[in-house]
Amino acid sequence: MDKSPPNVLLITADQLRYDCVGYSEQYPVRTPNLDRLAAQSTVFHHAYSHIPVCGPARQSFLNGRRPETFGALWNDKASLPVSSLQPEDFSWTAALAENGYKSAFIGKWGVNPVYDPTSFGYSSYVGEDSYRSFMSTRYPHVVFTNGYFGESNPVPIEDSATHWLADQAIETLEQLQASGGLWHLALHFSEPHLPCRPSGRFASMYNPDSIPEWAGFKDNLEGKPYIQRQQLHSWGVEHYTWTDWAPIVARYYGIISQLDDAIGKVLTKLDAMEASENTIVIFTADHGDMCGSHRMMDKHYILYDDVVRVPLMIRLPGEQQVGKSCHHFVYNLLDMPPTLLELLELQHCDPGHLQGRSLMPLLMNVENTITPEWRDSIVATYNGQQFGLYTQRMIRTEKWKYIWNLTDVDECYELDADPAELVNQIANPENAATIAKLRWRLYEQLTADGDPIVGNEWTRHQLLDGAKL
Repeated sequence: MDKSPPNVLLITADQLRYDCVGYSEQYPVRTPNLDRLAAQSTVFHHAYSHIPVCGPARQSFLNGRRPETFGALWNDKASLPVSSLQPEDFSWTAALAENGYKSAFIGKWGVNPVYDPTSFGYSSYVGEDSYRSFMSTRYPHVVFTNGYFGESNPVPIEDSATHWLADQAIETLEQLQASGGLWHLALHFSEPHLPCRPSGRFASMYNPDSIPEWAGFKDNLEGKPYIQRQQLHSWGVEHYTWTDWAPIVARYYGIISQLDDAIGKVLTKLDAMEASENTIVIFTADHGDMCGSHRMMDKHYILYDDVVRVPLMIRLPGEQQVGKSCHHFVYNLLDMPPTLLELLELQHCDPGHLQGRSLMPLLMNVENTITPEWRDSIVATYNGQQFGLYTQRMIRTEKWKYIWNLTDVDECYELDADPAELVNQIANPENAATIAKLRWRLYEQLTADGDPIVGNEWTRHQLLDGAKL
């Protein structure tokens, strides 16, 4: 890296699956700009969201701790009120501001319903309300009629949300660079969150007849928690075939390619300003999306890899970081605060506060060798949302995934034999010893992270029952 402190460009998507970026080589989604960035970056192929819900994921990302530790259990717009991260709480963005970084926030917020990004270290903010105001003035007669299932967008590409936000980011980049100081730009796109409404050529880029079924589509949900079958009824998709889903998935693909095009504009501008050589570029997503996998919508009440596995790439200044792949388990959000603080050589108030780990050992691993001291499992959580409360805790290793569903049957998937997570192995007596070990490991991690769900004697007993080594 350059000896001078670097700038930071952070770009995130909302509900983007790992298997829906081109470089994953899993589904035929075209993302040439992200693929190009990946070829210049360290790509983390096993990056996981620790909670696949927008609001708590974003709050936890700023704070560096699991959302359950400060009460951010679900989105604030859900039917029941919930706590949110407060300005007086630690955030790595405030630490940047305290150390001379001028920061700007563009796009989706979702951290606090009262306080905007300027209360968390950012000096300027252009949010989704600004785009809605632009739309109401420029295109007052545009009406959408297909709800969360999406449809083509009559708004020209240049005025779509993706490209409007990209233009705001480009203008802000020019201002930050002209200021002559250190800067951080956060560009948080709302896409490809449903409803997907691609514009122009992206609306017809993918033929529904050519869209392959998700690996997890043919799931009869036998032996799985009832709430998964209930989800089909809640969304009204219980009778959908792949013929019904394919146009929806085609629009999901289309808006991802449109998002990629907008990101390309921003990266091209960064190069044109000759700022790339001293800028850390990070791309990730808050979580994934079912979009018909396991025949379900959105991301609720499940912890399949469809929603917890996400893209993550980090491009550092300096050619030694070009074109690396990392297959260790990482948290794309929890691990980012300690990583950035170490990269920028910044101090913060309490070194013990952060629950993630700095990715520096992996980023600096030029030979891409095995790092035996790194974690060999990942833990994710879920607490409920618009259809009611439902508590889940998950631990995933290379071969196994165990999901503790506190009010329903647990789940266990043997991932090397069943990567699509179609067969729940929880009742298979041959797996009893493995499941017991996974339960104990999950308990240990939840305890270490201060998860209140294991602080209760009733729920703790439930998890530890049968978890003897």
